[in-house]
Amino acid sequence: MEANESKPVDGKVNDNKYFPKTAAADSEVTSEHRNAPPETRLYKKRWIIVFLFSSYSLCNSYQWIQYGIINNIFMRFYGVDSFTIDWMSMIYMLTYIPLIFPVSWLLDKKGLRVIALVAAALNCTGTWIKVASARPDLFPVTFLGQFTCSVAQVFILGMPSRIASVWFGSEEVSTACSIGVFGNQLGIAIGFLVPPILVPNVDDLDELAAHIRVMFYITAGVATFLFVLVVFVFQERPEIPPTHAQAAARRISPESYSYTASILRLLRNKAFILLVITYGLNVGCFYAVSTLLNRMIIEHYPGEEVNAGRIGLTIVIAGMVGSLICGIWLDRSKTYKQTTLAVYLMSLVGLVLYAFTLDLGHLWVVFITAGTLGFFMTGYLPLGFEFAVELTYPESEGTSSGLLNCSAQVFGIIFTICQGKIMDSFNTLAGNLFLCAFLLIGTIITACIKSDLRRQLANQQALAAAALGRSDVQGTQWDVSPPLNTHVINQSPPDFNARCGSGPYGSISGTSF
Repeated sequence: MEANESKPVDGKVNDNKYFPKTAAADSEVTSEHRNAPPETRLYKKRWIIVFLFSSYSLCNSYQWIQYGIINNIFMRFYGVDSFTIDWMSMIYMLTYIPLIFPVSWLLDKKGLRVIALVAAALNCTGTWIKVASARPDLFPVTFLGQFTCSVAQVFILGMPSRIASVWFGSEEVSTACSIGVFGNQLGIAIGFLVPPILVPNVDDLDELAAHIRVMFYITAGVATFLFVLVVFVFQERPEIPPTHAQAAARRISPESYSYTASILRLLRNKAFILLVITYGLNVGCFYAVSTLLNRMIIEHYPGEEVNAGRIGLTIVIAGMVGSLICGIWLDRSKTYKQTTLAVYLMSLVGLVLYAFTLDLGHLWVVFITAGTLGFFMTGYLPLGFEFAVELTYPESEGTSSGLLNCSAQVFGIIFTICQGKIMDSFNTLAGNLFLCAFLLIGTIITACIKSDLRRQLANQQALAAAALGRSDVQGTQWDVSPPLNTHVINQSPPDFNARCGSGPYGSISGTSF
């Protein structure tokens, strides 16, 4: 069994044998069957969907760092300065900020498949533009290709938690979200490892152009293949929902959902706003470290471009392991705040260790401290997504994830520029300590976030209603606003909808299962 949403298993529709009947008469049984909690089902195809998403997310995130990790080589090839090459990474962050709101609206209105098709198409287009840019005088063309890929990223980053909620059971949503984030992380890892191998630091510009062209062609081929797969394989949603919360989602008409009202409700959610700030601080630090990694390593270990890539790979691979472990732990324990706080604190410890060991002259030490940093800092990514969904239910996962990522991009740009300037004026240690100060602030703020797990409450209440034999709960008022009572279905005051509103997962007031 894969989940306890009325004990569903792959390929088997839930019957109601787990829900006690309240009458013995045939007519009453018929009435109970008509008004019983909705069927839920887990499809094996959910794994194909999440892994396909992870694959095209990988292809996109790989390109984010492919210029920055061989910063010095692209500087010489295109005849630009280091700050210009840094913008090849930061354009991913800058593009996201103005586009996330219309893209989140489009996700709510058009659904997963449309967003997946646009993301894969833009990513494919960007890679082929880059193929045409492998000449020293065509930097504007390569920047256009990177810009196109950065737009594709906006259609990707908010998807993991949405896919997890739409396709997966309540006992595996965190694991599924981790797998979705896993692809993004693996792409960054490959972006650290492959470019220094495919594009060696050779003196002859014609030979260098040939190496760069090969790298671009490989990327374009993979992106094209994944676009074709998305066209023919990616599905909007399962025929039967995986959870009672998703069943409620399908009962609300799209016309009754206001994206603007949803944003305003999220902005009034104090716990969520604190999480937005802390998530931005943590992930912004990761973006800065990743973008400037080549400069940090080359300053202390000249000529070690390949090892700089391997250190970046170590950071991300360790983070992927951390993401999966954290996702599995959350599915089992549901200790969202405690886990988030612990991982945040260890991210701070990891960055302090990395900062003070970078200049010791021993690369093996840097590998160890970088791996420790990556395990916690990159492992934090799915924790933030899933904690946000819990704090904001029944609002759209795409909207909450979008705001988290928007915060990360803003802080990422600020931290990358500021740390780069500090490194130029002082040294790498000062730049890393600058980031440590903000991680300390983020740890303190995380400790102040109230653990208000609304999605868990909704699923518990649905099962509690069924277990009590209340098969017809039409008109029942479910209060998911704090304070929470996780075992009692509360009758809420008449003005509840005015305070909480009807999210895309169904009106909590008056929901009938």
